[in-house]
Amino acid sequence: MLRYLNMKEYPIRELKVSEFPPLLREIPQPAKSLRLRGVLPSPELKLLSVVGSRHYTTYGQQVAATLLGGLRGFTVGIVSGLAIGIDGLAHEAALENSLYTLAIPGSGLSEEVLYPATHKKLATRILKSNGGLMSEYDDDLRAAPWTFPQRNRLVAGISSATLLIEGAEKSGTLITARMCTDYNRELLVVPGSIFSKNSVGVHQFLKLGATPVTTAADIIDVLNLEKAAGPQLSITLSVDEQVIVSLLTSPTSQDEIIRALPFPAAQTTALLMSMVLKGILHENQGVYWTII
Repeated sequence: MLRYLNMKEYPIRELKVSEFPPLLREIPQPAKSLRLRGVLPSPELKLLSVVGSRHYTTYGQQVAATLLGGLRGFTVGIVSGLAIGIDGLAHEAALENSLYTLAIPGSGLSEEVLYPATHKKLATRILKSNGGLMSEYDDDLRAAPWTFPQRNRLVAGISSATLLIEGAEKSGTLITARMCTDYNRELLVVPGSIFSKNSVGVHQFLKLGATPVTTAADIIDVLNLEKAAGPQLSITLSVDEQVIVSLLTSPTSQDEIIRALPFPAAQTTALLMSMVLKGILHENQGVYWTII
């Protein structure tokens, strides 16, 4: 029970057609109306939709954290469906890395029906971070089997590209991926293990010509992202810190960093922790990348 959550300070409002995100006006079946809590993405942001399996693996979890963590500080916003699984991980990674995020649930936006109920706390955090919740459904409409495929066209249509992280052969996630290609958007897919059922759907799209993604730099290149304007850190790096920063050209695991450096493991670990505390590095599940 999450009744203590207060979303009332973020009232639901109906968007004017002129306020609809531009790419949503171009899809074959555009929404007739849109409801919003929070704020829409600013025009300078490129939007990336992230979709994937409800039953994700540890690999999928690590991929979401690493790839989206590598987008920190860039002019990109993350869109997903608020669902349990990769959707939720995408929103969490966006929040963790100070990226704008927009959730498009398969329900109305009233607190009583917002789906899934277990993500009401996440939805509130999205709103408090100046993100948004958007739906074309009446505020009190509960999620139903038909609402999700219909919602998926908004997830696919609103963004310049969709990133697919894990998807079984008959996963509902693949509906969004197909819509992405139908709408002439970029479809980015993360290759997985040939032995994993969660990779079957992903590899189908790879065979059809989707763009493989193995690093955040791949996403940055496809979307032609730029560093977001903002205050610059005024930090003087020690010699050892400079070595680590020069090493981290992309998100890198702690084990890889330790193997690459001539320092004792304990010294490297202490140095990494210190750099995180100083705001030089960011860390998620043992993967590090530079903020400066």
